[in-house]
This record gives sequence, structure tokens and C-alpha cells, in this order.
Amino acid sequence: MNKEQRPGLSEAQVKTVLSCVEMYRKRLYDISWFMRLLNEFIARKANKEDECTGRFWEGRFKSQALLDESALLACMAYVDLNPIRASNANTPEKSMYTSVKRRIAKAKKNKQPQELLPFIGDSQDSKVKGLPFRLDDYLQLVDQTGRQLRSNIKGAIPRNCEPILSRTGLTQTDWSAVVSSIESNFSSKISLALVKRKTGLSPQLAC
Repeated sequence: MNKEQRPGLSEAQVKTVLSCVEMYRKRLYDISWFMRLLNEFIARKANKEDECTGRFWEGRFKSQALLDESALLACMAYVDLNPIRASNANTPEKSMYTSVKRRIAKAKKNKQPQELLPFIGDSQDSKVKGLPFRLDDYLQLVDQTGRQLRSNIKGAIPRNCEPILSRTGLTQTDWSAVVSSIESNFSSKISLALVKRKTGLSPQLAC
């Protein structure tokens, strides 16, 4: 509605237009609204490609906000360990269709996959884009987490603390709680603070 159009509108019409403007203005900065529309778009496109109807992935599809670096690590490890959890592989390097398998293969050649976001460690260079962890720390983290999942999903806790866990403030027990129940215990958001709140664990490191 511009200045030329406004004089031709009644008071009721102006109020209606202004209320619509306010509604859409709120939606523009509402992340929940954005995610709902994004999920709907993805679901419609996927259902069209699969030539099916109904709830996308039988209602199991959802988005979860990663609020800190610990949550990012948890989700990365959770996805990379899916083949092991499903007994389709025994080790990360044999887990087909995972980013960790690609990273391991490239690491043997002292490279990182170009199609994946690189690990940059604790680089202070703001121009460098990548994951704020060391690749060797992450690989060791995935391997140890996978060993716990093989015997028992809450398996024995290693006595030594991994550098990456210490750096992000997670205890070994915290980490198991995050990875083993990432879908069931967290609906829309994941963070270290939420883990501690749900599990009642102390923020103190285990070692």
C-alpha cells in the first residue's frame, strides 16, 4: 500500500492492511515460522520425488537447532555412527555413505574432502571457514563413542578424557547421554546446557 492507494481505502481496510503488515513482519524474524515453512517445502518435494503422500518419513522428520559446539559434535558423531548402530559396519572406516569414512580415506593422504566442511582446529583466522575442532580429535571421539555403542549404548566410560570433550566442557557421561538419545530426548533444540538439565549431571569434568 503506497501513499497514492491509502486515501482510497476506508478506515477498516487500513486497519486490515496494517494488521497484515504486522503479522508478516513478525514472521520474517520468527525462526520457528521459517523452519516450519522449510520443513514443509522439503517434505512436499521429497513426497513428490517418491510419488507418495502422507506425513514425510512417517512423521519422524524434524529439525533440531544446534545451540553450541557440543551439540554440533553430538549430531556429527550420531550420524557418522548410524551404520555401526545398525550393525551394518564394525568400524567408522568401513561405514558406507558417511562423512567420517571419506575423511579417514583423505586423511591417509594428508588431505581433507573438498565436498565437506574442513576441520580447522582452534584457528583464530576469521577468514577461514570450517569446523572448530581437530580432525584427529574427532576421529578418536567417534571411535571411542562407537566402542561404547557396540557393547551397550551406555557402555563403560573410558577413564581418560578426550581433548575435544574437555575443550567443549563435556564429561564422558555427558557425551554418552547426548549421542545415545539425541532424537528421543531433544525435540527442537540441542545444547550442553539442555543435556545437563535433563540428566542432572554436574558440570564438573570427570577427570
